[in-house]
Amino acid sequence: MMSKYKPSEEEITQAESWGIWSKEPSEFPWFYDERETCLILEGSATVTAADGSVIHFEKGDLVTFEAGLECTWKIDKAIRKRYKFG
Repeated sequence: MMSKYKPSEEEITQAESWGIWSKEPSEFPWFYDERETCLILEGSATVTAADGSVIHFEKGDLVTFEAGLECTWKIDKAIRKRYKFG
């Protein structure tokens, strides 16, 4: 329900039109009611799903969270990302 990889140049260009979200180091619960794809511009975080699976990502990663995912975000280093839903 979570995945990450290094995006292609084309994917990075496509992400330039997505919204931007940023947050300081913190920890909080989250539920995805729809799929989110995000490109990490700065920082790093670890997300732990309710089923115990864990994903760590940082600047340069393209991350996908599937609809229905219940998780906890732990932002290690202030994060800034471009994101889109659907």
